[in-house]
Amino acid sequence: MEDGARLILRTSAALREKEKVLVLVDRETKTVGDAFLAAARSLGADPVVLTIMPRDKDGDEPPEIATTAMESADLIVLATRKSLTHTHARRQANRAGARVISIPGITEDMLASGGLAADWSEIHEVVRRVARRLRAARQVHLASSSGTDLTFSVDGREWIAEDTGLCSRRGAFTTLPAGELIIAPVEASAEGRLVADVYFDEPLIEPVTATLREGHATKIVGASKAVHAMNAGGRDARTLGRFGFGLNARARASGPHVEAEKALGCASLGFGDNVAFGGRIACGVRVECILSEVTVEVDGKAVVEKGHLVG
Repeated sequence: MEDGARLILRTSAALREKEKVLVLVDRETKTVGDAFLAAARSLGADPVVLTIMPRDKDGDEPPEIATTAMESADLIVLATRKSLTHTHARRQANRAGARVISIPGITEDMLASGGLAADWSEIHEVVRRVARRLRAARQVHLASSSGTDLTFSVDGREWIAEDTGLCSRRGAFTTLPAGELIIAPVEASAEGRLVADVYFDEPLIEPVTATLREGHATKIVGASKAVHAMNAGGRDARTLGRFGFGLNARARASGPHVEAEKALGCASLGFGDNVAFGGRIACGVRVECILSEVTVEVDGKAVVEKGHLVG
């Protein structure tokens, strides 16, 4: 694990000697904190690990004493089970100049051999290179070995290529694992069949099939929890609002969903809210799904073919 932690500190954070490093963990991730502590020391930094009580849900604020400590750090690693990404404490630390790396749901396995064990400077180059190829894209065709056959328009929409994992500038922020290109499909444009085999609002045992017409999921077979959430949000919550595909060759489709969606060969799609991605849906509901072994064609040219990057 220490090697994985050192790789993150070197290639994502560009850690420098004598920098003040704060690693925030809870009792479920303490061993991960120990790995970051040892790695930071080996790189000449001045690290501290602070263990907090596990938060009840994503977005809950850390204790006040942790918030105060975050404001005086050069680099912060948020390695807790529940996400601290969207907290006032994190934003406040960034405003104070700290670099913040958030790794919600981190496990020992992810750090030792999964999607976190990547060279983030390389991931940055891959994401930016593929994004340049997709400028002015108009239409996407998505297929998968499990039976997906879906088309949708991205005409006039911009690819989001910020998920590269780099966090080297003062006040910078990133979440890890990283390595995904994201876009908001044009609402009402999606047509075809979607078969999710990895995740649909929860890990899947059996594939879930959704039929899309005029951008909306008109029929979903399986994933009752997801269907309930989508129905609660009305028609907009059944609208395809987000599309992304992974470019991280170290990430695993079999890993936690935060890792699987970044994996090369996987695609993730979201129904509902997409304003944050450049869309027009704001319904208060977002349901995500992940499928593996995909082929992604943009304007008739393959970018990913049967899980492998083309070109």
